[in-house]
Amino acid sequence: MAAYIVSFSPTGGTDKVLDILGEPFAPLTRIDLMRDGEPEHTEFNEDDLCLVGVPVYGGRVPRVAYERLAKLKGRGAAAVAVAVYGNRDFEDALLELKDILTACGFRIAAGVAANAEHSIMHRFGTGRPDEADREELRNYARRIKTELGRNHGSVDIAIPGNRPYREYGVISMIPAATGACTGCGLCSERCPVGAIPKSEPKLVDEDKCICCMACIAACPAGARALDPEALAAMVQRLESACEGRKENRLFL
Repeated sequence: MAAYIVSFSPTGGTDKVLDILGEPFAPLTRIDLMRDGEPEHTEFNEDDLCLVGVPVYGGRVPRVAYERLAKLKGRGAAAVAVAVYGNRDFEDALLELKDILTACGFRIAAGVAANAEHSIMHRFGTGRPDEADREELRNYARRIKTELGRNHGSVDIAIPGNRPYREYGVISMIPAATGACTGCGLCSERCPVGAIPKSEPKLVDEDKCICCMACIAACPAGARALDPEALAAMVQRLESACEGRKENRLFL
């Protein structure tokens, strides 16, 4: 069996979750959906396992991640669908991810909704996945591996959510370059939609930007930032929905 991690992880939270879940299945080949264009590996077979993870954007799968996932050909490979959310709610995202992978020819062996630090409002889910999360996710991975050993044939997992999915919509929060920008271009290289020109990395195409915060995470100088007043207003608006410790969930 060949095992793969297939991820769209702008700020690294989704990759952290997938790396933990992938421990019992090593070695794994990583397929990075952050890269614009055709994924580097698109075809699988029934003996393969794919751990497929995306962040939750407004209760949905990010559109660009959907577009890149739709290019995959599962051909009966087992898939673990993983939706990673920032201590609010995963809503319809995990169900949508399951549906995308099923349409691509994967059989869904398990679903996981996991927490990571919020990619915009870092006060929510700070430091997650933490040690308690890591232990819980490792337990999930062991249970998934055991279940795969018992049932390598057709599987279908009940995932919560609604069809039709909730209306797609995310709050527009576009990072801007500050005076500390050195023009190194790492933000442009990491942007999944080409919203930052390579020739002028201090600029941003607001029509292309998906507010994923990959540029902020990639900048070695900390020179990309959000408007502090708009960020404070967003925190205040969503504080009640994001307070407390939200739990990880496994669906087998």
